[in-house]
Amino acid sequence: MKGIVLAGGAGTRLYPLTRVASKQLQPVYDKPMIYYPLATLLGAGIREVLLISTPQDVPRFESLLGDGSQWGMDISYAVQPEPRGIAQAFLIGSDFVGDRSVALILGDNIFHGNIGLARLVESFTTGAHIFGYPVRDPERYGVVDLDHDGNVRSLVEKPTEPISNLAVPGLYLYDGRVVEMTEGLVPSGRGELEITDLNKAYLDRGELVATRLARGIAWLDSGTHESLLEASNFIATIEHRQGLKIACLEEIALRTGAITPAEFATLVSAMAPSTYREYLERVAAERA
Repeated sequence: MKGIVLAGGAGTRLYPLTRVASKQLQPVYDKPMIYYPLATLLGAGIREVLLISTPQDVPRFESLLGDGSQWGMDISYAVQPEPRGIAQAFLIGSDFVGDRSVALILGDNIFHGNIGLARLVESFTTGAHIFGYPVRDPERYGVVDLDHDGNVRSLVEKPTEPISNLAVPGLYLYDGRVVEMTEGLVPSGRGELEITDLNKAYLDRGELVATRLARGIAWLDSGTHESLLEASNFIATIEHRQGLKIACLEEIALRTGAITPAEFATLVSAMAPSTYREYLERVAAERA
């Protein structure tokens, strides 16, 4: 399975921070925000990734991430000239996707805890797979309604009267027909290709599956000043308590076999002195 990270948008809710760099390049505690969605994909065994962003920000991501080979990944880049909906990512990345299955994750979405993505990626064959996460304010999100057996009954985008409290996070799995399905979508009233409409198209075919994320899973959407601060505080609290880093790409690459211990050691030795390097040196010592 391939992966797409959509890291576009104007970032107006984070102004004036986004005058300096895009939302997905802002720090979430000790790492750039973009590390977190990349860590979700890498941890699930997805190494071939297309990152989509604005014309001005693509060079910044390239400078930060390179081609991803240092983490055993293959990262390529594409430009989203202007935001026209989440589903537009599949049209922009049509050559990248081809007829392969693909995971799409939004660049400002942070997941913590075992959501079972590696297992889903390994067993995924056809259709589409989304997630449901309980929230207090479902009217702010796309919402999924599940029956008692976990089957999807309906999907509604930002309902005034929510059909459930399950928001759909920015992580989606699709089969090799996703480009064709996206091409058949009609832009919404705001001129965008809505991801909810794409999911409904799979639902109409009886090919949409949803997993309700369990208690203990954290999903953070860091698109406002308040949520960005909350995400940073959350990551800091967990890391300080456990002494383990979240979304540490070097460590994930080592533990999943994406890079060898020798390659890991080379990465660490090239880093400037920092607490980040000290942590990775401890990881190396523990595995020695």
